[in-house]
Amino acid sequence: MMYFTRLKALKHMVCLGIICWAGPIFAQELPVKGMVLDPAGKGVPGVTVKAEHEQTRKSVVTTSTNSGLFSFSNITPGGPYRFIFSHTGYKTDTLSGYTIAAGQQVALSLKLKEQMNDLQEVVIGYGKSKRSDLTGAVTSVKPEEFNRGVISSAGQLLQGKVAGLNITRSGNPTDRPAVILRGPSSFREGAQEPFYVIDGVPGASIDLVAPDDILSIEVLKDASSTAIYGSRAANGVIMINTKNAGKGLGQLSYSAYAATESISNTITMATGDELRAYLKANGKTLDKISDDGSNTNWLKEVTRTGISHNHNLNFNGGGENSSYGASINYLNNQGIIKTSGMERFIARANMEQRLLNNRLKLNLNLTNSNTTNDRIASQVYNNMFTYLPTVGVRKADGTFSEDPSRTTGTGGYYNPVALLENNTYQGKTNLYLINGAAKANILNGLDFTAMVSMQNEQINENLYNNRFSMLKQGFNGYAERSSVKNTQKVFEGYFNYDKTFGDHSMKLLAGYSWQENRNGDGFQTSGQNFISDDLLWNNLGLSNGNGSTVVNYGTNYISTLRLISYYGRAIYDYKGKYLFQATLRRDGSSAFGVNNRWGMFPSVSAGWNIEKEAFMQNVAFVDNLKLRAGYGVSGNSIGFDAYTARLVYGAQNGSYFYSNGKWLTAIGPTQNDNPNLKWERTATLNIGLDFGLFKNKVSGSVDVYNKKTTDLIAPYAVSTTQYPFNVLTANVGAMTNKGIEFTLNTTPVRTKDFSWNTSINLSHNQNKITSISNDLFQASEFYTANVGGRGQSGALGYQIIREGLPLGSFYTLRYAGKDNAGKSMFYDKDGNASTANTGFENFTVTGSAQPKLLYGWNNTFRYKQFDFNFFIRGVYGNKILNATLADMNAPIYAFQTNIAQSTLTESINDDKAQFVSDRYLESGSYLRLDNATLGYTFKMNGSRSLRLYASGNNLFIITKYKGVDPEINMAGQTPGIDYRNFYPKTRSAIFGLNFNL
Repeated sequence: MMYFTRLKALKHMVCLGIICWAGPIFAQELPVKGMVLDPAGKGVPGVTVKAEHEQTRKSVVTTSTNSGLFSFSNITPGGPYRFIFSHTGYKTDTLSGYTIAAGQQVALSLKLKEQMNDLQEVVIGYGKSKRSDLTGAVTSVKPEEFNRGVISSAGQLLQGKVAGLNITRSGNPTDRPAVILRGPSSFREGAQEPFYVIDGVPGASIDLVAPDDILSIEVLKDASSTAIYGSRAANGVIMINTKNAGKGLGQLSYSAYAATESISNTITMATGDELRAYLKANGKTLDKISDDGSNTNWLKEVTRTGISHNHNLNFNGGGENSSYGASINYLNNQGIIKTSGMERFIARANMEQRLLNNRLKLNLNLTNSNTTNDRIASQVYNNMFTYLPTVGVRKADGTFSEDPSRTTGTGGYYNPVALLENNTYQGKTNLYLINGAAKANILNGLDFTAMVSMQNEQINENLYNNRFSMLKQGFNGYAERSSVKNTQKVFEGYFNYDKTFGDHSMKLLAGYSWQENRNGDGFQTSGQNFISDDLLWNNLGLSNGNGSTVVNYGTNYISTLRLISYYGRAIYDYKGKYLFQATLRRDGSSAFGVNNRWGMFPSVSAGWNIEKEAFMQNVAFVDNLKLRAGYGVSGNSIGFDAYTARLVYGAQNGSYFYSNGKWLTAIGPTQNDNPNLKWERTATLNIGLDFGLFKNKVSGSVDVYNKKTTDLIAPYAVSTTQYPFNVLTANVGAMTNKGIEFTLNTTPVRTKDFSWNTSINLSHNQNKITSISNDLFQASEFYTANVGGRGQSGALGYQIIREGLPLGSFYTLRYAGKDNAGKSMFYDKDGNASTANTGFENFTVTGSAQPKLLYGWNNTFRYKQFDFNFFIRGVYGNKILNATLADMNAPIYAFQTNIAQSTLTESINDDKAQFVSDRYLESGSYLRLDNATLGYTFKMNGSRSLRLYASGNNLFIITKYKGVDPEINMAGQTPGIDYRNFYPKTRSAIFGLNFNL
């Protein structure tokens, strides 16, 4: 015991010795000097130290050096002063009551405490709030919790990490993941994704953000949190905060990884020999053009091991009144299907200038992103499975094996290797964002912030089908180019008032927003009959046409959309125990009908920090316990442009008029005017409980919600005696989502050398369509997902939208097994089985694509300088329509296209085996080991460190699904359908490093 006492005294002597030794640094004219230590007694570099006059609130700021030393040279004598110490990963601490006298020095020493709980402050929209003061459902995700792997979009970082957030993605590097929060809230395609706010810029493109540049992500779930964004927040809000201008000595960091990716799973198809044997056993043979004796594995021919690499360089620093930061990111993600891939370069620069004793702060941010997407023809997905394996890739003369006369099945019958080599698709997107902000401290506690931003997006799409392409037979080379520019301008001006009166604390917000989106400024053109294929689309002037060529000018058009908003928020806190919040936003949008261009979006919420009550003071194991409740309304205007509610005229296909000796295509109405069209509105009631136990070794939250969306927009058939066009887009439907979410974070073991942190999140959501009719517009149901079965006619769709059912309800035949001849039978409405029961009148509801449970389980182990993490996620209780396997299970077409290996046991006379029915409705449940990472960190002097790691993604999956992968797109109007357009999932091995100077 005496030894430890002496050791502690020795540490204090060493600290004082360092301060005295640093005399040359802390010269006599420096009135304040000090040192900041970590819990182990080591100096902490990069700590922000603010000296603030307790009465005038004037302040100066400095930053600790690599050894933890700091000093002030410009403090005005007097006081009292308080010194506020803050640093990421540590609790903010304050030393108060210091008076500065001329000619005297003040020496300070502080040992920081680690921040064991979630982020102390979270961004909530137009401001920040302590986590203990939140009254809404907000989840914060820190960089160390992000998913690891070949990440091409920031949305992938959150997959499985946030309760209630459903993210699905394929292996295609050019595709964005589909993101849905707390279930679908719209019928419309592309209108279910959350609203993104990046560094305070509403609606900024997610493609502007490199994952390594992200500081934190906040997911705002309930309307009491999202209503401050009004008409765009019905699907939730995801706020991304990047690493901005730093303070103190310059810091340089570099991170990089290299990865190999390969196909993780496939459908086993019949080999050439197996197919020949099957046909021979059934008295059938292939014609000469379909059988040259080959045994080709087409999937192997079109896929490869993808090599990807990523590099990120970040530099920031600054002094007392100015700071700066810059970063560059380069990602080259090679797809596992040949010729596909994505290359992206992002450059960022930001600066902050503080003036007038920190009463005025100026920020400027510049970001530029250049992305090149190399895509493939959609017909590759099907043909790499179904093209006959009995022919080789090329004929003896070197040309591709093709049958120009055949277009069997939707999408056509094409040599998949030829599709890759004879057709080139490339998209280039240049994104530029500039945003600046000025924050002025007008009075004590009153700030005004003005923010302006402009985002410019240039999209160039290029296509070339060469003279050998079967997609453009006889065109002798076909090129198509389009160039479109989209711009977004935003101005935000708002006041924040923050004041404490004894036990009362008040935060007020009032603001104005103006936004203009100008989209579709561009053109498209095409050409054919080229002299050479060498230049691809790069010189359309070399095309000659054939005398009757019609140029494809596309459907681009300019639209200008404006949004004007007024908003306010009030937050009240009494003794830190009782919390109240109210928000109101009024939005006006030019997208909607003239009678409904303005909408109001209110919310109220309250919180009770129970652990601060007197009766809880003796309950030592409870660190925090908060009950939350909130109700609010937010809107959904995603997917609308300036013409959504207006009368639109266009070409009338099949209608002509005679003029000047020629028959010309008629022009007529293609869209009705609807002056009453308005936002879809979502009202959410949320009740939650946050808890922290045993010094926050156990923490988490439980949320129960009821979300009701009304005024759902859908197309309705109308009479042309009343309307110019036979379809009207109107607000009619209603839908509910009810659910519960649970998050638990624990630290079962924590010693000096070893720690184990584990977290789990679970979420259950029940979706139901409650109405698709009103007094003006009636519909009993809508049929969707008309994927079409080979030889199956008369089906209006394989999913149904009907009151009382969830979105994504499957509507199919019911499979009744085989008859004595081996032919497929189906049930009729009365339960009778027959091969003839294939009409649409026999279709019925057979399942739902909506999952019953989403879950994620994360574990991190640290032993000295080693770290190991593994992450498991999954889905339970949903169905997938495996229409891909249905299409391949077609024995009657075995002499035209390849069949699945499992089909070799089917009767070749079964002409209905491939009919879409509940036979192909499979369980979509799965458990996936999504990632495992092992790392080692080399500690160096000061804050310098080098971490090396190895990681594996998608290491294994447990599922009963017979398709390529059960992670099927859950967004849009037709979730849960696997139909011949699925880019295979990948399994990857990654090796990387993180270097900090």
